[in-house]
Amino acid sequence: MPRTCLAPNIAMLEENNVRQGFVEPTEFDAIVSNLPEYLRDFARFAYLTGWRKGELQTLTWADVNREAQRVILRQENSKNKESRLLPLAGTLAEIIERRWQVRVINNRDGSTGLAEFVFHCGNGKAVGEFRKSWESACKAAGMSGLLFHDLRRSAVRNFDRAGVSQPVGMMISGHKTASIYRRYRITPEQDIREALERTQAANAQGTERRVVPIAETKKASR
Repeated sequence: MPRTCLAPNIAMLEENNVRQGFVEPTEFDAIVSNLPEYLRDFARFAYLTGWRKGELQTLTWADVNREAQRVILRQENSKNKESRLLPLAGTLAEIIERRWQVRVINNRDGSTGLAEFVFHCGNGKAVGEFRKSWESACKAAGMSGLLFHDLRRSAVRNFDRAGVSQPVGMMISGHKTASIYRRYRITPEQDIREALERTQAANAQGTERRVVPIAETKKASR
């Protein structure tokens, strides 16, 4: 009998390194309440927009037009090297107004000045590394292990829940490719469960509307 050549069984590598860290609004509020004051609006802005930490750290008042109610992220401060326009609506406008109220800083020589950065540490300097503060706040809120970058992932999911289209969501968060954006749109089990319950309820209502008792059908045919 002729010998046959069998291809070796090679296990395919699977992309299994996608984080699934998300935070619900109530959980996020608990984290914020345990953050230092100067980081609270920083985190809120990230959670609402999905902006990266570095993009927020470099945001200056020169990038903000309070009269037109918009922020423009400069190309050199954007990770994808594309400028981005963000209208200031609702809570975002409130955050910017709060930051405007604390832009006055005290200099070491006793004089006062204006902070260059929208988000600063109280002394006008840009927000630096805050990993320990973030970890402590997450632990206090019962969310140990959550990364600040998970706020970006959560923002995308919140966009999806609110019915925001993918192109618009990408314009807000600054995702350059649809494939990466979709990776962030991981649907949690509870959302799937609720979707199934809504679908089944709608199906049941449709069935009730279509079903006509036999007796009524006979009367109608006479």
